Amino acid sequence: MALILNIDTATTVGSVSLSRDGQAIQTLVNEKQQDHAAAMILFVQQILKDQGISAQELDAVAVSAGPGSYTGLRVGVATAKGLCYAWNKPLLAISTLQMMAQGLLAEVKDATAWYCPMLDARRQEVFMALYDAQLQEVMAPQAMILEPHLLEASLAEKKIYFFGDGSPKWEVMLSSPRNAIFAKYVINAAHMAPLSAQAFEKKQFVDLAYFSPFYLKPFFSPPKP
Repeated sequence: MALILNIDTATTVGSVSLSRDGQAIQTLVNEKQQDHAAAMILFVQQILKDQGISAQELDAVAVSAGPGSYTGLRVGVATAKGLCYAWNKPLLAISTLQMMAQGLLAEVKDATAWYCPMLDARRQEVFMALYDAQLQEVMAPQAMILEPHLLEASLAEKKIYFFGDGSPKWEVMLSSPRNAIFAKYVINAAHMAPLSAQAFEKKQFVDLAYFSPFYLKPFFSPPKP
């Protein structure tokens, strides 16, 4: 019976969602990535005010911990850590890709398929993972260079949903569309609610001092001309 504040800033869309027992109660969304740092705190204040609860009534704070935008992840994790320090609450770190899979699974409710969230990692690379309908990893999160025959063996035997802002690059490159379904999806912290509730029940808390986002690959800054 957990009351959890869920924060996601892993992509261009940022959001905060309050959930109780794995169900989202209220969610606020910011679509301007450059405003995430300021918007998240304002959203937290607004949601607590709207719901008439105090910070001390919260059981935990959960954050979408990556992969995703380097800057976005730092903003979300720093915000979540700061709130946990100030409120003396535990921190839960939820995989961004698993959160996305949870969101689409709840929408399409296809228990026969696998789910492949893809986040754009620039050039022909994506952050991706593969999950079954129980959200168990078929392929662990990784940075993958796209090529036409990627996942060819899996697609030969299983229907797979591809979604996220990296999936359009894959759709135009895919050698054979058999069993590939490209779905529209908008990331939202509310999709974290069932996962953060499960993590809280299992007491899967992370260390506030040492936890850092799941970047999956080093930050690259192109040289200035």
